[in-house]
Amino acid sequence: MALSKIQTNSITDGNITTAKIADTAVHGYRNLVINGAMQVAQRATSASVSNNTNESYQTIDRWRIDFGNGAGGACTISQDTTVPSNQGFSFSYKVDITTANASPGTTEQIYFASRLEAQDIRNSGWDYTKSDGSAYITCSFWVMSDKAGVYCFYARDHDANSGTMYFVKEFTLVASTWQKVEIQIPSSSSLVFNNDTGTGLEVGFSLLAGSDRNNATNNTWNTADTSRATANQVNFFDSTSNNFYLTGVQLEVGSEATPFEHRPYGDELRRCQRYYETGTGVRAQGYGTTGTEDSGANAYINFKVEKRATPSFSFSNVSLGGSPAGYSNGVNGSSSSGFSYWYRHGGGSGTGNLRFIMDWAAEAEL
Repeated sequence: MALSKIQTNSITDGNITTAKIADTAVHGYRNLVINGAMQVAQRATSASVSNNTNESYQTIDRWRIDFGNGAGGACTISQDTTVPSNQGFSFSYKVDITTANASPGTTEQIYFASRLEAQDIRNSGWDYTKSDGSAYITCSFWVMSDKAGVYCFYARDHDANSGTMYFVKEFTLVASTWQKVEIQIPSSSSLVFNNDTGTGLEVGFSLLAGSDRNNATNNTWNTADTSRATANQVNFFDSTSNNFYLTGVQLEVGSEATPFEHRPYGDELRRCQRYYETGTGVRAQGYGTTGTEDSGANAYINFKVEKRATPSFSFSNVSLGGSPAGYSNGVNGSSSSGFSYWYRHGGGSGTGNLRFIMDWAAEAEL
């Protein structure tokens, strides 16, 4: 069978576009945001949040919510099934106002965000220190709110200017209508991203900003002010009728947004487990000996995924048993790859078997 030749000089430049390439080519790992499709929710699928209650990471993995400076109001955050049509998404991040804050104090602010490791931004290929601002990283997302108006997307460089360098960009929503938004974040000679596992870039969304927290200049890096919003930012917390939905968040090097990189659930779960992992039903039994203080029951747990750093731990459903009773229980050594849990003999009189069973959670979030 004869082979056909393709003359490349017959293909005009106008027929080669970013969208066409993105639709047909494989672009693995281009999305720097983990869990942008809101698939993974290891902790819970819903939580009630207010100032000093259930802030930070509570439901959907890699997304945290913060009430700054004693901000009033309350909301329920959840993994919701309301999504834009025909885009391949199953879940969204929902914020449902349950207690309004119609008149926020001057320094109050409420926002939610995802934080990325500094080394992942530094080594992404983004020429982020290009001084003329012509090198971009682009964030795209699908968003809907019952409250129309101007909202603010922000990016924060945690390694530059003592963590007080913010880029803020407004976007406008029509009530109860899904909209795809694309934000081009420019380079700056002032940007710094360390080659480490600490927080580098934070990308997030303002929901409320008092008059002393809405002073950002739109579409530029701000170094003299720590506002995450401009003066045009709506007060999303002004009514218990308000709901906000977000999904399909993608951050990629370049000035154009490509179609969302849908990743399998298992792949996304493993990425999330670098920062948070759980285990259930861990049990061990051992022999406690008189005068041997370190004898007893011990179990070593290997993490499924190496953690960003040595994590902190929480335990639940802990059941201890044996005769005579042990002296203490808890973590007996840990690293980014695993930890040891023991129930040890107290060194007093008597010998016998000691045993435990417990559930655990390890957290190494940014």
